[in-house]
Amino acid sequence: MCDEHSFDDMQRAAEINRRRFGALGVGAGLAAVLPACGSNSGGSTGPDASAAPPVASTNEIVESEVSIQTPDGVCDAHFAYPASGATAAVLVWPDIFGLRDAFRQMGKRLAESGYAVLTVNPFYRIQKAPTSAPNANFSDPATRESLTKMMGSLTATTQVADAKAFVAWLDAQPQVNTSRGIGTTGYCMGGPIVFRTMGTNPERVRAGGSFHGAGLTTDQPDSPHLQIANMRGSLLVAIAQNDDERDPKSKDILRETFAGSQVTSEVEVYPAQHGWCAIDSQVYDQAQAEKAWGRMLEFFGKELA
Repeated sequence: MCDEHSFDDMQRAAEINRRRFGALGVGAGLAAVLPACGSNSGGSTGPDASAAPPVASTNEIVESEVSIQTPDGVCDAHFAYPASGATAAVLVWPDIFGLRDAFRQMGKRLAESGYAVLTVNPFYRIQKAPTSAPNANFSDPATRESLTKMMGSLTATTQVADAKAFVAWLDAQPQVNTSRGIGTTGYCMGGPIVFRTMGTNPERVRAGGSFHGAGLTTDQPDSPHLQIANMRGSLLVAIAQNDDERDPKSKDILRETFAGSQVTSEVEVYPAQHGWCAIDSQVYDQAQAEKAWGRMLEFFGKELA
């Protein structure tokens, strides 16, 4: 999960990477960066954010920075979509490092598969993106305090309000075909927001993907997994190996809850570390990230057609 334990795991993984690159005599810049939730926050060191494999597509993509009015202010976001025609929309919730170049590129890649993709700054109430410095080091006390404070500003109530505002904005865009369902994805802290987005907008949001999602099952009355009862469609839940080792019961709770619902689901533990799907992560695992991406596209292809 996106907590102290996960950050310790990320730091150990970073140390292994430093030793490996040091032995090869390359990558001096990597040694200066420790990941949090596996991320470099879109900086220039660490894995190349442009290294994600391309998709086979001839879609010309248009992208722009947009502003969206919500009940609590104006959210800054990135919107990417095919240059011609109207298609299904996808709403993307980033991890703790927020809206940045890596997630813009991931959004563009998804748009190349034929979707109108909105990637939001979840911390717009506090500041516009970027909400973390390039190469942000979570082991730095000031950085850790700043990011956890921003993450703590989000509640189930704000997440639901934002989801409704963003869905309404997407439905008002000419690039979005409102006769087709909307998809949503979330990474780390974005995972539980996917559950709430689907559960509170069941008529419109019909497919989702949670990637190394944090806190999906809790003992609180607003636990994200309780939204499964309100959902329609399909949900992919991709769990990091170290998250499962720390909380092995969570996947069982999810599977049991899905079994009693009308939701098509896939709950799988991937042999990768928390944060493995973000392309600017020092624990980015291309093979496992591509597997998760492919499964997401299959879910979207069935539900958003």
